[in-house]
Amino acid sequence: MLGWQGNEGFLRAALSEAEQQWLAQVQAIDRSALPEKLRHNLPDWLAEALQRELADDFWPFVESMSAGAPLDLRVNSFKAKREDVKAALAKAGIDAEDTPFSPLGLRVQGKPALNKLDVFTRGDVEVQDEGSQLLALLLDAKRGEMVVDFCAGAGGKTLALGAAMRNTGRLYAFDTSGHRLASLKPRLARSGLSNVYPAQIAHERDDRIKRLAGKIDRVLVDAPCSGLGTLRRNPDLKWRQTPQAIEELRAKQAAILASAARLLKPGGRLVYATCSLLREENEAVVEAFTEANKATFRPLPADEALAAAHVQRAPELVRDGFLRLWPHRHATDGFFAAVWQKA
Repeated sequence: MLGWQGNEGFLRAALSEAEQQWLAQVQAIDRSALPEKLRHNLPDWLAEALQRELADDFWPFVESMSAGAPLDLRVNSFKAKREDVKAALAKAGIDAEDTPFSPLGLRVQGKPALNKLDVFTRGDVEVQDEGSQLLALLLDAKRGEMVVDFCAGAGGKTLALGAAMRNTGRLYAFDTSGHRLASLKPRLARSGLSNVYPAQIAHERDDRIKRLAGKIDRVLVDAPCSGLGTLRRNPDLKWRQTPQAIEELRAKQAAILASAARLLKPGGRLVYATCSLLREENEAVVEAFTEANKATFRPLPADEALAAAHVQRAPELVRDGFLRLWPHRHATDGFFAAVWQKA
């Protein structure tokens, strides 16, 4: 039943009379009267970690997990302007609103068939959560620079970085998965970008990485993580993670961050990000890196970096100098990011 709110009428029409009666009974249940374990429906270890992190905000967070996620779009600034895209969507009968933080974002309710629209097929927009857009903006890539998206995946942030660079310079999209990088190719073709160089690597110490050491202006590390920030989209994730798995991820994240940092030239910017909600994968990794590299890397306040990239209401997105996004507070997936500048 979770996430049905926007489609309830359609779903009811598809149900038998008995099923409709059952659904009405389920919806009539007072969830606040249920035992806590049934209300939050989380593994004990995760519920305890989030209660420590959120305190009084824990239950609003739980409620946000059942509300579903809106559809966010990023306007391809290399090809189009937000107002023009919004007008094209309106002409197609799709109502879109500006995202509250990202200057490139549009938010659409429901799940319209975007892939049939000209505005999509010609690459004016890409589907991308507003939180993910903010990670790319945090790097603040410039024209003519050498930039690396260290864990590029399917390339959503890669495309945002390439557009910010105005299709100049050189943007490397590294990932250990050739399958994920293959899904970037059709999106890259639509985007009109020719400054992106996808490359599969074996691991974070790959020879391709070593050859670029000390040559790169900006590096984004969207590290492999538990993915718990996407629970409203992938509710089963909470049952597939364990404290032991989180500890293994933490070691991997630290190794990737250390390797990526070696790419930067003096004065370069490094961003570490996850879509995790847990301090173990976020602040703990960042604090350990900062302590080990305090002579070389200076932390930058995320609100200053976001404001410089024209992000609206930047202070609302930042805690203790880090970008910290929550579904119930910001209507985005859960994201974390930290920023450094190399001395």
